Amino acid sequence: MKTLLVTGYRAHELGIYDSKHQGIPYIKKALANRLLPLIEEGVEWVITPGQYGVDLWACEVVLELKRQYPGLKLGIITAHAAPEEKWKEEKQNEYRRIIAGADYYGAVSNAPYDGSWQFRARDDLLFRKSDGILLFYDEDAAEGSAKFTKERAMKLHAEGDYELYLMHAEEIQNIADEESQRGYE
Repeated sequence: MKTLLVTGYRAHELGIYDSKHQGIPYIKKALANRLLPLIEEGVEWVITPGQYGVDLWACEVVLELKRQYPGLKLGIITAHAAPEEKWKEEKQNEYRRIIAGADYYGAVSNAPYDGSWQFRARDDLLFRKSDGILLFYDEDAAEGSAKFTKERAMKLHAEGDYELYLMHAEEIQNIADEESQRGYE
């Protein structure tokens, strides 16, 4: 596997409304734990839709891992031009900092938001360009937008040559519990 799609919940679907939320470091650590062995097995590109939430946290993890793995590349492929323009300024700055570090940044449609067709076209491209997916989705935790991505990834996986890695809320909780335990030792 050379190209891995990483995506999952949007921040608001997890009840996260600012970048200082205490759960973000645990999500990023879980992402890093899952990405490291895949990178060591040959993943060269991590691609993501770049939406605010798991996508961008994964981008930050990849940017950190690039120091250790200089051959690793990050691609962000959005559905439409300027997806961040209606976000708060803090989130816009964070987004622009992340895309500045990406090896590839592009939009399926260079027009502003025009309809759900842009998201379908983006997802089609992301699945076509990737050999597998790391998806943060947990039916027990919340449904959210990742449900449709999971359904599509499961279909591709069942058809044959597409890897599917699911990350669950329990993994993140375990990391938080371990960190908490270390604090008491």
